[in-house]
Amino acid sequence: MASIVLLQDVLAVGSGSLVGFSLGLIGGGGSILAVPLLLYIVGIGDPHTAIGTSALAVGATAMTNLLPHARAGHVRWRSATIFAATGIGGALVGSSMGKAVEGQRLLALFAGLMIVVALLMQRERRTLAVQPISRAARCGRLAAAGFGAGGLSGFFGIGGGFLIVPGLILAGGVPIIEAIGSSLVSVSAFGFTTAASYAASGLIDWRIAATYLLGGAVGGWVGARLATRLAKERKMLNRIFGAVLVAVAIYMLYRSAAAWA
Repeated sequence: MASIVLLQDVLAVGSGSLVGFSLGLIGGGGSILAVPLLLYIVGIGDPHTAIGTSALAVGATAMTNLLPHARAGHVRWRSATIFAATGIGGALVGSSMGKAVEGQRLLALFAGLMIVVALLMQRERRTLAVQPISRAARCGRLAAAGFGAGGLSGFFGIGGGFLIVPGLILAGGVPIIEAIGSSLVSVSAFGFTTAASYAASGLIDWRIAATYLLGGAVGGWVGARLATRLAKERKMLNRIFGAVLVAVAIYMLYRSAAAWA
């Protein structure tokens, strides 16, 4: 029994390192691998427990990454707070809905989301045109976008940075570098909110979450170090990672179909 626990801890550290590495290397979208790794590598049997544990890891990782952005002045606290505040409500609604969905059906939906993220990652980042609007209209748009992004984040237990960053830019007129830093406020808030909802239902493996976070910290540091060296290869890295996401999504769909059969 002790050897099985030790093996699971080692696999959790390794899986966390892989997710942290992908996040540090290519940025948004990397954390979406957390759930399938927890399920099929670490060996968490229940899909809802994997999602709850992943949400906790995502929230803690985002909080850690927020600090250097805040020190560098890359966080627009007013816009970030409005977006996160309404998003917390969305995350509560989304996580409640996610827990109500049968596990294998939820994984099939998650696989579909992975394919969408893989496709979005292949699009080139362009400067988004933002029309000047009043402060009241900006606050309303930020609140609406935050609730929607929080709902999706809570439903799937993901960070949702691929939605939060463009949401801050389009709804709040936040420049890209500040949108990236500000997004981490919402990612951490949504992650912890979703994790709290799942924890209340006893759907978090705390030991695996701790070892997973340890691996994520190490992997993130290595990935961030390599990111500057491989900046010119970003398009190729996104294509490779996108292909991995699609392959994992297909495997998840296969496993879900087999479970229904």
